[in-house]
Amino acid sequence: MRKREGRAFQASAGAIDSQSVKCSTVGGIRGYDSGKKILGRKRHILVDTMGLLIAVVVHSADIQDRDGGILVFNRIKNALTQLVLIWADGGYRGQFVEKVRKIFHRKIEIIEKDPDQKGFVVLPRRWVVERTFAWISNYRRHSRDYELLTTSSEAMIYISMVQVMLKRL
Repeated sequence: MRKREGRAFQASAGAIDSQSVKCSTVGGIRGYDSGKKILGRKRHILVDTMGLLIAVVVHSADIQDRDGGILVFNRIKNALTQLVLIWADGGYRGQFVEKVRKIFHRKIEIIEKDPDQKGFVVLPRRWVVERTFAWISNYRRHSRDYELLTTSSEAMIYISMVQVMLKRL
């Protein structure tokens, strides 16, 4: 897909974000995200500048974004050596930025909205990851987490993204 769009084979920049979703009654791990007031799971995704999925990690919703982000980087630590710049929202600020720089040798740039901003404004670079969440949400299966295992949930997200890419090809 990247080659077809005239891009390098491996991405050099990307965006990370999380999404909290409710769980079904199937069971499995779950937690309470007090920020979103949701009992369920949290999906962390890392995408390239085209919105193509690089990595996904699903865990209980009570884990903070910066801790979940470390799980994502653990997943890709020895791969994707060209990926050096990642854009993130304010939930990832603090020690996360320094840990990623020291341990994984990647730069995190926090994109925050202007404090004087009124209403909704598309934030530069961050919209790409939000669009990917929208693509994933087009599949009814992802309206909530129906899987017993988090690995099954991750696999379903990868399958959905394969379908998105096949449609684009």
